[in-house]
Amino acid sequence: LVLITVVVFIHEYGHYYFAKRYGVGVTDFSIGFGREIFGWNDKSGTRWKVCWIPLGGYVKFFGDRNVFSQSEQQETINKYSDEEKSKLFILKPLYQRSLIVAAGPIANFVLAIVIFSMINMFVGKDLTPAIIDEVQIDSPAYIAGIKKNDKIVTIDNNEVLSILEVSTFIGTSTREVIEFTVLRNDQLVTLYVKPNLVQGKDSLGNSVKKRMIGIRLSPPFNKEFKKQPLGPSKAIYYSIKEVWFVSVTSLKYLGNMLVGSADSSQLGGPIRIAKITGQVAEYGVVPFLSITAYISISLGLINLFPIPMLDGGHLMFYFFEKVLGRPLNQKTQEGFFRIGLFLLFSLMFFATYNDLKDLGLF
Repeated sequence: LVLITVVVFIHEYGHYYFAKRYGVGVTDFSIGFGREIFGWNDKSGTRWKVCWIPLGGYVKFFGDRNVFSQSEQQETINKYSDEEKSKLFILKPLYQRSLIVAAGPIANFVLAIVIFSMINMFVGKDLTPAIIDEVQIDSPAYIAGIKKNDKIVTIDNNEVLSILEVSTFIGTSTREVIEFTVLRNDQLVTLYVKPNLVQGKDSLGNSVKKRMIGIRLSPPFNKEFKKQPLGPSKAIYYSIKEVWFVSVTSLKYLGNMLVGSADSSQLGGPIRIAKITGQVAEYGVVPFLSITAYISISLGLINLFPIPMLDGGHLMFYFFEKVLGRPLNQKTQEGFFRIGLFLLFSLMFFATYNDLKDLGLF
């Protein structure tokens, strides 16, 4: 609940901030859906409230409604006074409406960058070189030619700065054959490894399908990981890099899942989020902040999908409006909304099914 409340609040505050900046009236700022538990009104008339169903939130603009045609738009406008018209979202320039809508997902990415930056500056980033300590006989790595004492430099063109990144890059690779660049005797060597897919457990004990290549790595410095606090500029740089990596990897995974080449059982919903968050929270504040950042990235990314009812769907409509010089007509928008509703319910159903299956209920 804490995690969802934080990421949803930041998302909605992104919308709220730019709406207020451009003079749009905001009537409601809600965390959760359904009946209100408690709330208050601020000086500008916005109702800030917390509702019973905590799986999301919304910001409601003054006079907010779908405008399907120019005639309907004019009908709506004529109901308001000149002062009220200045607060209407639908009368704002297209670029302002687009920024207000896009600000929610952008705020989620900014939150993730801030969290990662704080961790990098105050806790430190692991910079232990990824030097191979052992290669199992007849393993995929052995067959590919990887040797003991090789230093892994890149995996699928992703620079490896830490021993901890190796399993991440292998596990999130979408390729059937993974490209490794290793440093051997002061020379760079490129090798191609086809991993084995095995059923195993992640660090939290959850059942997952893991990509294994048969290597063991160990810290060379007194067998301890080398965490180094970073300065602000480096901390922000690596944080942006992490957000970019997670976003690109997630999109690749979803793309491969759609064409049937990725393991769809790894897609989870609120139940799995709650389970993993609870497990991670037991390890302390820093792991909890990290999972908050990753969930924030996911929320921002999903909301940019061009599906009606999501922020990306509104941006898609604004794109058409820019190209056509007018909003899409009612019939077309309703068609898009039906498709969007079907896609969202299908995704929710599938994710929930995976969650329940993960709990052993199916």
